[in-house]
Amino acid sequence: MVEHLTKESFQEKVFNFETNKEWKYEGTIPCIIDFYADWCGPCKMVAPVLEELAIEYSGKINIYKVDTEAEQELAGAFGIRSIPSMLFVPMKEQPQMSVGALPKDSLKKAISDVLLKKVN
Repeated sequence: MVEHLTKESFQEKVFNFETNKEWKYEGTIPCIIDFYADWCGPCKMVAPVLEELAIEYSGKINIYKVDTEAEQELAGAFGIRSIPSMLFVPMKEQPQMSVGALPKDSLKKAISDVLLKKVN
């Protein structure tokens, strides 16, 4: 299940940008954060794909959504200028931003390359 985040739940589950200057991921498993808006066509195309991936990768990654209209401060903190924008958050490395609606195979590749890559 994809979970919608408010600023408060984002700070609890992902990153408290008000108290931390350096990136510090608060989660226990990697995540994807989809910055979207209800009026955005490409966002609507990606939504069912993210729902499928949330089921497919259940327990391995979390998938969150942030409504940029309702959470403007949060979108501003990440410099979101176009949507959909997805933030891929691995456990140890810095997060990586992807802009635009990605097809399912590209999302799966990003999940395996960025979020679930095996560290040797």
